Amino acid sequence: QVQLVESGGGLVQAGGSLRLSCAASERTLRTYTMGWFRQAPGKEREFVVAINLSGELTHYADSVKGRFTISRDSAKNTVYLQMNSLKPEDTAVYYCAATLGWSRVKAGRPTDFGSWGQGTQVTVSS
Repeated sequence: QVQLVESGGGLVQAGGSLRLSCAASERTLRTYTMGWFRQAPGKEREFVVAINLSGELTHYADSVKGRFTISRDSAKNTVYLQMNSLKPEDTAVYYCAATLGWSRVKAGRPTDFGSWGQGTQVTVSS
């Protein structure tokens, strides 16, 4: 069973930064492609970014390119999402997710990710 635990959300002013963390087991990080999604009130869950097993491949949604950075720390069994230059439209619940392989990542479909964390709220004030 894959268990993912997010942390690091909070309230920040526009232009500020936050770093989200997703803690997982060593086995999970050795097996799964990891991703972040977000869901704003009244909207569908949307893809944000993913990273492959080695960390050499990443794929970002256009809306966050140049502002967000995903990374993985094998020693700490954690995946990070560094979010800079935050905008009010980044306000959402952010979810960590896991999937096998890389081929379906670019489609950005939540249904292609089989394991999810509980989510962490990010609120960006204007």
